[in-house]
Amino acid sequence: MPTLWRSLNALAVCLAQAVAQGQAVAEPPQIAWRPRVPLEGSVILLGLRVPYSAADSVVAVQGELAGEALHFERVADEFHTIAAVPLGAATGVPVRVTIVRTDGASDTVVASLPVGRRRAPRERLHAAPDLVQPPESLAERIGAEREQVEEVRRRAHDTPRLWREPFMRPRPGAVTGRFGVARVFNGMLRSRHLGVDFAGRPGAAVRAANRGVVALVADLYLSGTTILIDHGAGLVTGYFHLSRALVSGGDTVGRGQLIGHVGASGRVTGPHLHWLAAYGSLSVDPLGLVNLDFDAPLTFGIR
Repeated sequence: MPTLWRSLNALAVCLAQAVAQGQAVAEPPQIAWRPRVPLEGSVILLGLRVPYSAADSVVAVQGELAGEALHFERVADEFHTIAAVPLGAATGVPVRVTIVRTDGASDTVVASLPVGRRRAPRERLHAAPDLVQPPESLAERIGAEREQVEEVRRRAHDTPRLWREPFMRPRPGAVTGRFGVARVFNGMLRSRHLGVDFAGRPGAAVRAANRGVVALVADLYLSGTTILIDHGAGLVTGYFHLSRALVSGGDTVGRGQLIGHVGASGRVTGPHLHWLAAYGSLSVDPLGLVNLDFDAPLTFGIR
């Protein structure tokens, strides 16, 4: 026991001498996120902080959460990215981040994000059978159109972040359909609502939620006249059931720009705007984008 105490005392003296001489004691990289307990099906801000003495040696930060790549950018003395928590996620979702340094060495940091349950009601709807289940003759068309949309979502990972201002709602009207609501058609559970619906009379204005490039303008069987905007860094927003699109594929649009008009195209029972947000293949609640501040500092430390 005396030998152990002598060793501990020696270690304490060495540490004290290092601090007294201005030598930094190495700190591990840290991961933080906001909100503290994200709900399933939500977009989050994820951050990494490395020891100050090692920050200049970092040449790249890479990562993955729920199978989707993360796109870190330096913000002051931190590295930030947006990410998505899948709808239906369990109580914890792992995130893995790799730090690449100038000498070729790398460090990997792993954390588990807690996940809160999204409490969404069931919406019971009654509709004609052909609106609930499309005829088999349309299966090929619907499949091809779904692949178009999925390709746009995949390609968003190849585009750098194009937005700098906070996201805005595409319409000022009342929200008539929340994200995640279970939809029961004619007594049978068919799907969950993977967007937000806004009320609007036919012809009412629809505006781009933020800066981006128009990746798709098409008349699709399910979503009608559709606009998809690639905002980069994995993020896409969609505007469905329009009566008219005012932009074309390849156009760069600004935040708040008029891009179309409310309609009732596609498989709907009345005019409204369906607003979609997706991070890669993961659909998220688009209203979570409105309060997202990419540049806000995060709180690091023990959670």
